[in-house]
Amino acid sequence: MKFESFKAGRWQQRYQYKSFEPLPVNHGWTWEDPTINVLLEQATRALGELNAFSLIVPDIDLFIQMHVVKEAQTSSKIEGTQTGINEALLPEEQILPEKRDDWREVRNYIEGVNIAIAKLKDLPLSNRLLKQTHAILMQGVRGAYKQPGEFRVSQNWIGGSSLTDATFIPPHQDSVAELMGDLEKFWHNQEIMVPHLVRLAISHYQFETIHPFLDGNGRIGRLMIPLYLVSMGLLAKPSLYLSDFFERNRSSYYDALTQVRVSNDLIHWVRFFLNGVAQTATKGREVFGQILTLRTEVEQSVLTMGKRAPSARLALNLLYRKPIIEATDFEQALAVSTPTANSLIKALIDKQIVVEITGQQRGRVYSFNRYINLFVS
Repeated sequence: MKFESFKAGRWQQRYQYKSFEPLPVNHGWTWEDPTINVLLEQATRALGELNAFSLIVPDIDLFIQMHVVKEAQTSSKIEGTQTGINEALLPEEQILPEKRDDWREVRNYIEGVNIAIAKLKDLPLSNRLLKQTHAILMQGVRGAYKQPGEFRVSQNWIGGSSLTDATFIPPHQDSVAELMGDLEKFWHNQEIMVPHLVRLAISHYQFETIHPFLDGNGRIGRLMIPLYLVSMGLLAKPSLYLSDFFERNRSSYYDALTQVRVSNDLIHWVRFFLNGVAQTATKGREVFGQILTLRTEVEQSVLTMGKRAPSARLALNLLYRKPIIEATDFEQALAVSTPTANSLIKALIDKQIVVEITGQQRGRVYSFNRYINLFVS
């Protein structure tokens, strides 16, 4: 199928509405547009440079978790949650009651990412894995009653208050299983010569068009991107997430998806997606460079802490995983007494590595702000 002659699908009349029935995607794809070739080269190169950090940086897993937190917070923000990245790092008891529902959605996303990535060791990217991850995302939050972990068996819609005034109506529920089965085959079809990043661009569009779940489709569709990259060996670690790019270019993102359905303009969507991969991978590489610079600075700083230096280095490793922390976290992770933990925290404050952020005498919380700020910009 040539991009230039692509037909996205057809509108099917239902009782009081029309649903959009996309055509299957599991076949070969070609294009004449040379811009796609240039963007594909740029995105592939940037992705490879990002992946190099995963292979050469010592203890890379210390830093991956913060990427996951950032993705969870941003992807959930697209869906309307108001949890900031600092709040996402806090324990639930530190969150205002009126904000806890949003906080739980972000924490569910973090758990979903971590479990899904771990399962890739034994389970390939599949509808089964997406369903299991969806169940985690939906547990105990808004949408918990909307068939968590299962493809929908009723019609859903995007925008508007009902089917009669919806912005977009995905395919009928009877088509979902077949379309998602076709998409899964497309991921693993080795008989077609389609570059992975182009295949991924088509897959994200197709998933969002099918909208196979009653709720949570945006988050699963965005999470599918790093799962695909890790599953297919393009990334050794889940270090690339496009939610930040989609959020910063939200109207362009939705417009590009819509143009495929309305005008069959797959070329514009693939260009947009590849540009997003290139920009995000480049930014991720720069963040890793900044992390390494910061790591060198703070480790040199703790070397001057005398007998506390070994414990301080262990504390730094904890802070990379959990940059907002309480004294009890140090006690448990480092297996030290309360006075020792407090003494260590005071030394880290003196070195301007952490700051106290509550202003309280009890229940104090400490933040590794210099590290967190690398992910905020």
